[in-house]
Amino acid sequence: MLEALQPTQDPDWVLSHEGYNVLTESAFESRFAFGNGFLGMRAARSVSRGPTWVAWLGYSRWASWPRCYVAGLFDVPNIEPPVPALVPVADWSRVRILLDGEPLLGRQGQVSVGSRKLDLRRGLLLSVWTHRTPAGITFEGHELRLLSLADRAAGLQLMRFSIDRDGVDVTLEASFAMAGLGMDPVRLEHDIGAWRLEGTGKGVVMTGAATLLLGDDPLAPERPFPLRWAWRWRSVAGQGAEFDRLVAVARADTLEDDPAPHAVAALARSRALGWRAVLAEHEAAWDARWTAGDIVIDGDEVLQRAARFAVYHLTSTANPEDDRVSIGARALTGDAYLGHVFWDTEIYLLPFYTAVWPEAARALLMYRFHTLSGARSKAAHFGFKGALYAWESADTGDETTPERVVGSDGKPVDILTGRMEHHISADVAYAVWQYWRFTGDDDFFLRAGAEILLDTARFWASRAVAEADGKRHIRHVIGPDEYHEDVDDNAFTNVMARWNIGRGLEAMDVLRERWPNHAAALREKLALGDEELADWRDATARIVTGLDPATGIYEQFAGFHALQPLELTAYADRKVPIDVIIGRELTQRSQVVKQADVVALIALLPEEFSGAMAEKNFRYYEPRCAHGSSLSTGMHALVAARLGDAAMALHYLRATSASDLDFDPNTAGGVRIAGLGALWQVVILGFAGLDLKGDMLGVDPRLPPQWRSLSFRVCWRGRSMAIRITDRIVQATLIEGEGMEMRIGAAKRTLAPGARLQVSV
Repeated sequence: MLEALQPTQDPDWVLSHEGYNVLTESAFESRFAFGNGFLGMRAARSVSRGPTWVAWLGYSRWASWPRCYVAGLFDVPNIEPPVPALVPVADWSRVRILLDGEPLLGRQGQVSVGSRKLDLRRGLLLSVWTHRTPAGITFEGHELRLLSLADRAAGLQLMRFSIDRDGVDVTLEASFAMAGLGMDPVRLEHDIGAWRLEGTGKGVVMTGAATLLLGDDPLAPERPFPLRWAWRWRSVAGQGAEFDRLVAVARADTLEDDPAPHAVAALARSRALGWRAVLAEHEAAWDARWTAGDIVIDGDEVLQRAARFAVYHLTSTANPEDDRVSIGARALTGDAYLGHVFWDTEIYLLPFYTAVWPEAARALLMYRFHTLSGARSKAAHFGFKGALYAWESADTGDETTPERVVGSDGKPVDILTGRMEHHISADVAYAVWQYWRFTGDDDFFLRAGAEILLDTARFWASRAVAEADGKRHIRHVIGPDEYHEDVDDNAFTNVMARWNIGRGLEAMDVLRERWPNHAAALREKLALGDEELADWRDATARIVTGLDPATGIYEQFAGFHALQPLELTAYADRKVPIDVIIGRELTQRSQVVKQADVVALIALLPEEFSGAMAEKNFRYYEPRCAHGSSLSTGMHALVAARLGDAAMALHYLRATSASDLDFDPNTAGGVRIAGLGALWQVVILGFAGLDLKGDMLGVDPRLPPQWRSLSFRVCWRGRSMAIRITDRIVQATLIEGEGMEMRIGAAKRTLAPGARLQVSV
């Protein structure tokens, strides 16, 4: 076992954290979280911590915030306002050790060694610690925990420990910590527990099996309570005790479904394999994902580690086997945002999955198809046609954004994003179109993608209202810049809406040409007539965009240029968002942008910025952006990289990576998964210049001068490509799939299977 408990030898694949600090522990637990897209677990200590339960803390704080999550397990807790939240399940890794009757607690005695390592290569968490108790007993322990990428229902915990003296009465209790669970138990037996959620009726079953070896001899456990094991023995100095625990989890979405057989079968699979094979299959699954998704940057150790950290979490949080769930703003690593899904998924995460893991991308987009009914209901509620997706979504697609919350002054504050931040429908359509074009997944397009494109286009055509000036306006919206609410003709919203309608029309043309029977059936299903399609064409011609043809600058929204300028450099040393410093009212009266808005439009639709327009708009809006959202710096880095401003791109890229790699207190609520997706985009879509839009795979690199090379792989229309970029050379190798044409810079080249293409740029 000791060999399995050692980290990957190459230090570039291992993140380490030494010691314990109550001020940063919760942020650390988010950073080092591990998961497989179905299950997620924070990196809280399993040993040497006291119990955790929910209570009013006042001026205290939790020393740790252990959490285990199951994707899609939502219920409405007793909170105001009442909105769905992701429900944590029992902490299956809890271990309690008593030495001569005294519990081993981190806050008592002296921990001389306390190291936790996130092994990115193997996708698991390792811990090593040496603890001297107040009684003078020295305990040395090693631990491994993982959630299997090979069998997503399964988890594994290994522990090896010894103490330094004979004759100590040792007790090891392994349990599923259940304090504070928001679930009703319906079955508790020796090796299985089943719970139901009171509001949604969803169910979860957890099963477990545990063994303990003293030397080479197994020790029989006591079973004082379901899902609890206890072993007792007298110590021999230096004798190793080896503990292993296998767990399995299953979810049921309806009262009629019984998840128990699935969990029992998963545990049986793991027990039949044994922990060594469970570990080996998990490592093999991670090896396959790293082969497909690794990024190698030669010349920048800090960003190399940041890139792998991003790919690790992006891999840990996706599940191609479940198309009824999506990825929340903090993935399965923390409680922030209650597990809700935002536009982050489609705009910041989907490019990675589309290019690297198309099966996961398809599952995430199918979630949007399954929640179309909720989007249609929301549009109808506001008097529009088509599909208006929820700004915050859980499992059903219904709007879960609270209408109002209680502010710090005790007064209610209206939350307008759920009512006005409508660009999300275009964001979903954007991801659908990008995925279909890049992967060539016609089955998805016919089953789901075309319908999403048509219903979102229908929404925008009804949302863009013709007025006396002969133009069609989209009023009363919130763009990505959420500092300015209830504005008219937000450029990002309007241009994306026009694009969405255009893709709806194009989708219908493709259907008519290639699949006429399907086109006819879909038109009948949606009651989509020629007159309505003509109205869509009118909308694309007359929607206000905010573009001033004289300057080439898009006005972010009607009246933005008339707002009060604000010199953000005067607040360069701020530690809190700008709206906290200058107040909400002054923020709304000022030309200060919360996050990339027009800059985001440059990133998503560069074809809307001909000639020098992209440069002009970026230079205009970049100094006006306060980056009040973790989504912002990555988008700025992407645009700067495409413009060839490597210095600025690296500046913003390092800021993006620091938001999760540094111990920012806000990370306590979970990693900012969208920022990690943005980091991947900067490197691959920005510096490498990978094009996700066309009918031909293309790269147009602009590497920073200090990078000696950049290597990565992509999947394109059933093919696997390995690409390596140096200062002036691009090497492309077709690893798998049929021969193809590829664009490198402005040149087109033909690539044969197994052949390597080398082009000077």
